[in-house]
Amino acid sequence: MSWAEHGLECERCDDAAAYVLGALEEHEADAYREHLAGCAICREEVGQLQAVADSLAVAVTRVVTPENLRARLMAVVNGEAELLNAAGYEADVPTPARRGRGWRLLPALAAAAALGVGILIGALAIGGGSTTTTRVVTATVVSPPGYRATAVVRRIGSHLELEVVGMPAPPRGRIYEVWLERGTQAPTPTDALFSVTHSGNGSVGLSSDLNGVSAVLVTNEPLGGSPKPTRTPVIVAHLS
Repeated sequence: MSWAEHGLECERCDDAAAYVLGALEEHEADAYREHLAGCAICREEVGQLQAVADSLAVAVTRVVTPENLRARLMAVVNGEAELLNAAGYEADVPTPARRGRGWRLLPALAAAAALGVGILIGALAIGGGSTTTTRVVTATVVSPPGYRATAVVRRIGSHLELEVVGMPAPPRGRIYEVWLERGTQAPTPTDALFSVTHSGNGSVGLSSDLNGVSAVLVTNEPLGGSPKPTRTPVIVAHLS
């Protein structure tokens, strides 16, 4: 029977998932290792989470990753941080009903699961003899004076990835939104919202029905996105 079933819990259990995923700073990890030496509750927690993390790595074939993968991933992470900062510091604070022990572990486990699935998909596409081809389209970018922004759209099957470099951040209280255009029809919204880092870099991906899509557009919209564009596109990538 686990400690949790006895109603026992340690306040440091919150750090177990981050410790297993290597997300703690070095000094924090050292301090947590010292804590584990004297805390059976946290040792049990780490043991259970480690089994999940290990199973993700075992199931994935090793592949050689592109040299710019880390930069692209960090651009996404930093862009999400900018978005959260714009939304306010309480945007990701759990409600009292969600503050149970199990809920605290979900973000870290979800991140681990997403990472494992993403690596697995990449391994299948790269090492499994997949015939999926990648098409890269250079987009037209309208940027204010002083900026030399560039953008490319990669189309891989039914997946699109937009990467921007040197892009100015959207105005305060607004966010970049990605739209799909089909011929002369009005652009349709997607759930792809993004900001950029202080250096102007950002990346966002979306999987959607690309049948008939002729162009990818980006506008800056109010936080949370809009059902239809309220500004002139600042990025246009013609796919056909």
